[in-house]
Amino acid sequence: MAVTRRLKFLSRMAFFALACTLTGAGAAPAPHKPATDPAGASAASGGPAGKENRWAQQIIDTLVVGRPEWLKAKGRRFLALYAQATTDHPKGAVILLHGLGANPDWPEVIHPLRVELPDHGWSTLSIQLPVRPNGVPAKDYLTLFAPASARIQAAVGFLKKRGDTPIVLVGHSLGAAMGAWYLAGHPDTPVRAFAGIGMNASKDHPKLDTPTQLAKIKRPVLDLYGSRDLPGVLRSARARAAAARKAGNGHYRQQQIAGADHFFNGLDDQLVQVVRGWLHAVTEAGAAR
Repeated sequence: MAVTRRLKFLSRMAFFALACTLTGAGAAPAPHKPATDPAGASAASGGPAGKENRWAQQIIDTLVVGRPEWLKAKGRRFLALYAQATTDHPKGAVILLHGLGANPDWPEVIHPLRVELPDHGWSTLSIQLPVRPNGVPAKDYLTLFAPASARIQAAVGFLKKRGDTPIVLVGHSLGAAMGAWYLAGHPDTPVRAFAGIGMNASKDHPKLDTPTQLAKIKRPVLDLYGSRDLPGVLRSARARAAAARKAGNGHYRQQQIAGADHFFNGLDDQLVQVVRGWLHAVTEAGAAR
């Protein structure tokens, strides 16, 4: 438990540093270290590959729900956790995208969705997104959007091959921004719908400009956030909704959860309930069409 609490703390501090730096809130940048290619670095180097391998081993050793799958993108393998729907009539599959400094079985937001949705007919595939070595400047995370898109595409291919459709993308925090960027740049993807949880925004960095990305997405969108979310998430809520309206997306839905912070602490059940209800609505709408 002590390790889990420390990981949560480090994840929050890393995200707050990124959010402040990229939105111009005046946070001091992290000490600079040479950037490492997201597709490279050995395990011994302590770079991205080493960090991902250590996390993967820890996750696999303690995995209770689902099974590990090794997918490949840009010549590099990465961990995904697949949990098959347990109901007699499966409804589809959800690809889960974690936030900054997290992993595919992160206890906040990701784990509750990963293990609970299969009991309601939705298989889940939670993927490891690219990471950076500890201590790099926050802006270096912006270079990970392209390799993240390649991993999302590999996840889509995995589910299509299995026949797990329709496919829905659900991202939290930085994962939500990466998911929106992927969908905006891949209009022909078979992904049916997108849920962005705690979407931040920054006009200074196009990849984090979620309103602009949402203006390019025509499929159903759930824009979910908490009343106690990060300032950038709260400030950009109107802009996100306005962008969707301007784009004529009649399937966009924005919902605020009272009392929820950026990590939905203490509100796992409500988080799952809202996402599950929205997934059901998306499925019914698709069947009607």
